[in-house]
Amino acid sequence: MLGFLLVSGSLWIILELSSTLVEKMQVGQEMMNGLRIPELEQLGHLLSSLPTSTLVGIGALTAVLAYWLATRPRPIKPPCSLQHQSEEVPNEGGGRRSMMADGSKLLAHYHDDATTLYEVFQRGLHISGDGPCLGSRLPNQPYQWMSYKEVTSRAEDLGSGLLHQGCRPQPDQFIGVFAQNRPEWIISELACYTYSMVVVPLYDTLGPDAIRFIINTADISTVICDKVDKAEVLLDKVEQQETPGLQRIILMDAVQIHLVERGQNCGVHVQAMQEVEALGREHHRNPIPPAPDDLSIVCFTSGTTGNPKGVMLSHGNVVADFSGFLKVTDKVIFPNQDDCLISFLPLAHMFERLIESVVYCHGGRIGFYQGDIRLLPDDMKALRPTIFPVVPRLLNRMYDKIFSQANTPLKRWLLNFAAKRKGAEVSAGVIRSDSIWDKIFFSRIQESLGGRLRMIITGAAPTSPSVLGFIRAALGCQVYEAYGQTECTAGCTYTTPGDWTSGHVGAPLPCNLIKLVDVPEKNYFASKQEGEVCVKGPNVFKGYLKDPERTAETLDADGWLHTGDIGKWLPNGTLKIIDRKKHIFKLAQGEYISPEKIENIYIRSQPVAQLYVHGDSLQSCLVAIVVPDPEVMPDWARKRGLLGSYQELCRNTEVKKAILEDLVRLGKASGLHSFEQVKNIYVHNEMFSIQNGLLTPTLKAKRPELKEFFKEQIEQLYSSISM
Repeated sequence: MLGFLLVSGSLWIILELSSTLVEKMQVGQEMMNGLRIPELEQLGHLLSSLPTSTLVGIGALTAVLAYWLATRPRPIKPPCSLQHQSEEVPNEGGGRRSMMADGSKLLAHYHDDATTLYEVFQRGLHISGDGPCLGSRLPNQPYQWMSYKEVTSRAEDLGSGLLHQGCRPQPDQFIGVFAQNRPEWIISELACYTYSMVVVPLYDTLGPDAIRFIINTADISTVICDKVDKAEVLLDKVEQQETPGLQRIILMDAVQIHLVERGQNCGVHVQAMQEVEALGREHHRNPIPPAPDDLSIVCFTSGTTGNPKGVMLSHGNVVADFSGFLKVTDKVIFPNQDDCLISFLPLAHMFERLIESVVYCHGGRIGFYQGDIRLLPDDMKALRPTIFPVVPRLLNRMYDKIFSQANTPLKRWLLNFAAKRKGAEVSAGVIRSDSIWDKIFFSRIQESLGGRLRMIITGAAPTSPSVLGFIRAALGCQVYEAYGQTECTAGCTYTTPGDWTSGHVGAPLPCNLIKLVDVPEKNYFASKQEGEVCVKGPNVFKGYLKDPERTAETLDADGWLHTGDIGKWLPNGTLKIIDRKKHIFKLAQGEYISPEKIENIYIRSQPVAQLYVHGDSLQSCLVAIVVPDPEVMPDWARKRGLLGSYQELCRNTEVKKAILEDLVRLGKASGLHSFEQVKNIYVHNEMFSIQNGLLTPTLKAKRPELKEFFKEQIEQLYSSISM
């Protein structure tokens, strides 16, 4: 190990000296250019008088330095000044636009021949020359690929089959898709786009009540699903007379006879996807493409309270959003037909579908994971993707796993040292995977992800600066961070190429403006460069399906989307997200949490008098501060064999365990999702009050003060969870 350190240190010193020598050689060259011929002749006589061995050494050193100079890595050239990434637009109330926007006009599309998602796929078909499009694999098998032409043909067959069975080729015909990521998801989606119909994704985490609400709200008569268990969930709803309008279930997997019979008994036609495609081949219809303003998808978001909201997005919305992404990155990392994306983030969410659309538009490939997140590393090794959309939670796991394998102080020191040296390159704009640090430390990490990554895009929640910095150094590819929400299609800000700093979410995309609006009740004012983030542009949604009241709350009369996030403009024109307007926050995996809803459930716990539920966008779970009732808790504890004074009981780990179990029990009984349940609690022995500054005069919890007051305990709670 000592020898390795000496060699590594020597290499670093040589590189540093070489850089200095090259600079001196460049100065020397300038001096040489100014010399007169006699002086050059004198220099020649001087060199000829040197020993041959010296001349050979000088020649070798010159050759080495010349090679290093010719092959040294070049920094990425930013598309705009990194000190001035956005500017204020006149007459837009403080709205700012990207410095990459073309004049005052916001970008609606990047390619003239790709203004709808149907045209996007047709463009990919043309560019790829009928190359590979969608890939999937069985365990321990290589990927098998469908070509662009095969995907297009199957989509036309499926769409024609749907039309033959009564679906209408118009943008008020909603088709449900209830499936994990797989090729048939994309074929179903493209079938809708080919005949101007609209996709409505369903997904498990919404819960059965939400699925009922969506089917009824969108008047869905046909649902395409992947597995038998999902078909049975849908039939349950029909049998319970909760979804009377559902008439047809199309199954991607093989259809079982008992399922067909069960469907017949409740008036639902259950059939195989292949059967519908065969019907479409017999009754083929020419494509009926949509217009840019036609709806493409209604994406229901889970929200935090009440029923899901159906975000209506047009083809133009989606095309504008990914065109903004293309415009930002087109000078440094333009997608091409050699690109390959690993698809594992849910297709029911817009972030994944947006990035996939970028790949299709340029003739690239999409490889789907096997459906088990534990097998994702194996899938990546087999697929060798170049584009990797992720969420911060996965990056956190990757970071933790890498450092857990560096299980001695020396290994950790070496890993941090290498990351620091690579990080210095990244800060200078150099992104590469062939440095000495890559060869010694990071090549195995890069190979575990396929060894070909050139772009990672993270969104849905903030990423820890330490994790983001390490990932950028270790993976040797461009890592971008985006911010947005479904209502603006996916993203509204994006990291500028060359700006590899952390602590912000980039500048506005060229397809939208962003302004900050005063939130006086939380002491945020636009005059201080702080306020609620509002978005305006062709990527902003059309409203919530059949919900004008909530549409009016979110989308104002001037077309500004009010996100509910509190932002701050940084001096270089980038945006930093600092708070939520309401008491709502996002966990690291992207789930929205309403802490007051959870607190209202947990407060029913017999020994609990007060509690404060806390979540953090850099954490994947919730914790809580619990204050037991001094009058109730002693007797409650005694019934469980736990004795002591109130103060002693508050410090008793068995009491803490019993309270936590009771909270989780109440949460389950009230239908809380797993991510809404607290994973750890701190038992506090003093009530929140007006006097100690933790309650308002109306006895409401002062959440910022509680967060600060219990800062140390909250850190300890998260620390003990991760141990």
